[in-house]
Amino acid sequence: MNTKHSKVNISRRHFLSGMGACAAVGLLSPSLLVPGQARANADATRLVLTGSHWGAIRAKVVNGRFVEAIPFELDTHPTTMINGLADHVYATSRVRYPMVRVDWLRKRHLSDTSQRGDNRFVRVSWDEALDLFYQELERVQTEHGPSALLTSSGWQSTGMLHNPGAMLSRAISLHGTSLSTGGDYSTGAAQVILPRVVGAMEVYEQQTSWPLVLQHSKTIVLWGSDPYKNLQVAWWCPDHDEYAYYAQLKEKVASGEIKVINIDPTVSSTHEYLGRDKVQHIALNPQTDVPLQMAIAHTIYTENLHDKRFLNDYCVGFEQFLPYLLGTTDGQPKDAEWAAKICGIDADVIRTLAKQMSTDRTQIIAGWCVQRMQHGEQWAWMIVVIAAMLGQIGLPGGGFGFGWHYNGAGVPTRKGVILGGFSGATTTPPIHNGDFKNYSSSIPIARFVDAMLSPGKSINWNGKAVTLPLIKMCVFAGTNPFHRHQQYNRMIEGWKTLETVITVDNHWNATCRFSDIVLPATTQFERNDIDQFGNHSNRGLISMKQVVAPQFESRHDFDIFRDLCKRFDREAAFSEGLDEMGWIKRIYQEGVQQGKTKSIAMPDFDTFWKEKEYVEFQGENLWVRHQSFRDDPDLEPLGTPSGLIEIYSKTIASFNYPDCQGHPMWFEKAERSHGGPVSAKFPLHLQSCHPDFRLHSQLCESETLRKLYSVDGREPLFISPKDAADRGIKNGDTVRVFNDRGQVLAGAVVSDRYKTGVIRLHEGAWYDPVWGGEHAGLCRYGNPNVLTLDIGSSDLAQATSAHTALVQIERFSGEAIKVEAFNGPKEMIAQCEYVPKPQQ
Repeated sequence: MNTKHSKVNISRRHFLSGMGACAAVGLLSPSLLVPGQARANADATRLVLTGSHWGAIRAKVVNGRFVEAIPFELDTHPTTMINGLADHVYATSRVRYPMVRVDWLRKRHLSDTSQRGDNRFVRVSWDEALDLFYQELERVQTEHGPSALLTSSGWQSTGMLHNPGAMLSRAISLHGTSLSTGGDYSTGAAQVILPRVVGAMEVYEQQTSWPLVLQHSKTIVLWGSDPYKNLQVAWWCPDHDEYAYYAQLKEKVASGEIKVINIDPTVSSTHEYLGRDKVQHIALNPQTDVPLQMAIAHTIYTENLHDKRFLNDYCVGFEQFLPYLLGTTDGQPKDAEWAAKICGIDADVIRTLAKQMSTDRTQIIAGWCVQRMQHGEQWAWMIVVIAAMLGQIGLPGGGFGFGWHYNGAGVPTRKGVILGGFSGATTTPPIHNGDFKNYSSSIPIARFVDAMLSPGKSINWNGKAVTLPLIKMCVFAGTNPFHRHQQYNRMIEGWKTLETVITVDNHWNATCRFSDIVLPATTQFERNDIDQFGNHSNRGLISMKQVVAPQFESRHDFDIFRDLCKRFDREAAFSEGLDEMGWIKRIYQEGVQQGKTKSIAMPDFDTFWKEKEYVEFQGENLWVRHQSFRDDPDLEPLGTPSGLIEIYSKTIASFNYPDCQGHPMWFEKAERSHGGPVSAKFPLHLQSCHPDFRLHSQLCESETLRKLYSVDGREPLFISPKDAADRGIKNGDTVRVFNDRGQVLAGAVVSDRYKTGVIRLHEGAWYDPVWGGEHAGLCRYGNPNVLTLDIGSSDLAQATSAHTALVQIERFSGEAIKVEAFNGPKEMIAQCEYVPKPQQ
């Protein structure tokens, strides 16, 4: 194979002969590196329409530089986060060139893996980087087989074409079979238990239309859900239309037409928006939601407030659950007095809450945070049980929902088309279709570090036994496992067992720093694409025009994986003979054909792309979740074995799991604050929920946004006045947060929105470890997953238990430690002529 190599001022041969012999080795300051392409094609001021996870914008471009994001005129509730989008292109943390870790370049898969994360890399050409990528695929597939290769992707960008996960999946599957994963970190426990209980995943689905909720609901219970904060971002380009309905809800709450109850240890952003004095706050102790749920159910039953007809006609298993609820099986009635001691909520308050929910139409809005704890399945199950006892499932403004804070749920859906996109699937068979060697071909995603540390171990997972594989190589595209996984010091030990880690990304997040080969991808503002405008609303379609040229040597994921496929003669199967605009046109034209079947007229592609730029659909449809099931359970059964709501599940009972049995139960946690296990040593419960000013770890690189929330350059740590005073901590202090798993620095924000004994560090803060000296192992910036616990939620889901975490805090009195997370790597340069590796 003949591959043309570009020249770079690096001698790989000279470098490998010894670092000491190089003419120069040093750190290149990001401020000294000026991208040539960014200087090219300068033009006058122009506005470019594009979309993003944060909404649609008109990008203001001056002399070829993206300088400002102006909200799209159809987005009447834009998020502040769009002010950080230009930083996403130009931040000092951009991955500028293909880079390879120093010791890996010397020794390949025999490198010293304990050096991963030391941030020392060598710049190579694109051709050599992709050759190395291909050679490692060949080696691992040939020597170890598919169970040794794990790939993963995430949220990186919107757009129907430029989906890094789909491109990674197609390219790798054309080369060979590999290990697959199931579940996710957002809804891991709920998405496994709910299909067993109500026959559908529930968490990502449309909810009852807001106009019907506002018309019919008398009580809305926000249970661990903060939609006002979380709806700023979405999977496709959000239209933010749901905020108009929250404004109407605020008016109805103020007038007393609707009562809102917030069950949460904190005053959420939604609670704050609706009015602290207007919303009832049930500030329970963290991780005690299930005892509270049990007590509500106990009160509803013993006060004869339950809907007997609904339980009889639409449910199975209430009779099997009742003995546990009443205490006849274990001698402990799950009444309000029992729950009060665990939850920290007065028994009379619990009984009043149960009666309020039973009095009139009640909509339960359940979030995802609570199920991200040990035994999180039980909380999701009990949400359904309470709603079934109330008997309002399938009625407008009643029942339950688990997705109200996601993708604009509740906004009426318009009659329109849903575009396809670039698919990770392919009909071309792989070159390597090897033996999994008695390892499982699929594992739960949240247990992939377990596989690194304990290959060959057998675990339970949703009714089957899984043998954890011996993973040798990981490839990541558009994802950052060093924001979403737990217990980083344990994770780093697992990382050392990997022979090769390759990451395709556009910023030097921690996953890049812990990789061996890093390939620079463009941001979504450096390419063309097309996206849905609005998610559940399906408001329309929007063109995503290229705002600026690709920076430095970054390439589209499409081009990266297409060039990789060239190396094993699968380029045609990958690209299907189309370039970027060819794919966009095909995706749009398939939408046009779909529209014809629905009598929806759409302009031709050239008119859409060059003139209209967006298409808006009409015809809003009001909808009630589970109404068809309620109207006729025989013709519209649920996807459970019985076709009904399963309060008792014979299937789950048959698994014989000690930590997830046939009906919902209360299980003590491995660690729990307010008198629970380990609380004497580490008394503070750590929340690590979604941030206010970024999407997971995306936009943490934005200095513009960090100025809005960081404290002396570090992630804010929110703490109650009493907890702060007890530790001599003042607003703005640098604090050390620690437990037996690790330690981080953060900036104190004293706030009365937090219950005593509860603190918060937002997930997605960039991991910034100190490697040597007195503070070795300390995260300088404030990532909570240094501290969180890496155990499965239960044998059923094996999901994350991130919110089962206790810590202690003290004021940091040591010398100032500079944050280094956003500076990019140390680039090791040898000033010699570049000599490519001979082709094999």
